[in-house]
Amino acid sequence: MGPVLIVGCGDIGTRVAALCRDRGLDVAALVRRSERARSLAGRGLTVISADLDQPGALESLPTAGRTVFYLVPPPGEGDRDPRLARFLEAAGSRLPERVVYVSTSAVYGDAGGAWIDEDAPLKPATARGRRRLDAETRLLAWGARTGVAVVILRVPGIYGPGRLPLKRLEQGLPVVRAEQSAYTNRIHADDLAAVCVEAAARGRPGAAYNVSDGHPTTMADYFNRVADLAGLPRPPAVSMAEARRVLSSGMLSFLSESKRLDNRRMLEELGVRLRYPDLAAGLPSCLEGSASG
Repeated sequence: MGPVLIVGCGDIGTRVAALCRDRGLDVAALVRRSERARSLAGRGLTVISADLDQPGALESLPTAGRTVFYLVPPPGEGDRDPRLARFLEAAGSRLPERVVYVSTSAVYGDAGGAWIDEDAPLKPATARGRRRLDAETRLLAWGARTGVAVVILRVPGIYGPGRLPLKRLEQGLPVVRAEQSAYTNRIHADDLAAVCVEAAARGRPGAAYNVSDGHPTTMADYFNRVADLAGLPRPPAVSMAEARRVLSSGMLSFLSESKRLDNRRMLEELGVRLRYPDLAAGLPSCLEGSASG
């Protein structure tokens, strides 16, 4: 790996940056908010302040010869990702060596609880998933056209310090009963950052990798585990019919897709050894100094 550019350097990007700097790599980060830029500059990163929603804001993007970690989510509406399109346009002839794109497992849609690998059909049922599929398709076509190696990471729910649903539990919001709850998949934030770096170093150009701990569970089980560890009451359990009446559309979009992600390609091809291979190993580490989220 050569010099690195992290596009969208939030929580995961900061973890990726730390791992890259540990390898002695030069790291630049593109962020939108000025306070975030100051924080990252204080960590010794080269910071570029730009807004991917503003055309022409990326005129001198330092992409040439770099490994790019693209971590910016699409806009919250529509079926396309214009932010990624603007980034690729801005890169122009300053081609990076490699792009690692963090996508979502929502591109698969609902699998009825079945185990699926990266060859499963891509049939997103939500606009969130369709936006990510648009980005994957656009980026892979660009990579094939330009010769830039593109690696796709399909990521489910991320948990970690400061990323637990403590506020939701404190509010007593309900979950769907275990027998009706969809299978969901998760990855610890530290493990996701490590997978990003290994994908840059070892990922096959054009390949996609399911990024999960390989131990899916239900949403109800996850919330109950967090509540027990945090010393909070378990959330009330309701039927799916009642959930459709009281839960947010965002939460319902997760509950409408049940699948179990096969992570063998990630483990075998990227040589990843997960620090937190299941919730029993990962959740206790999140509660030390964690904030409600």
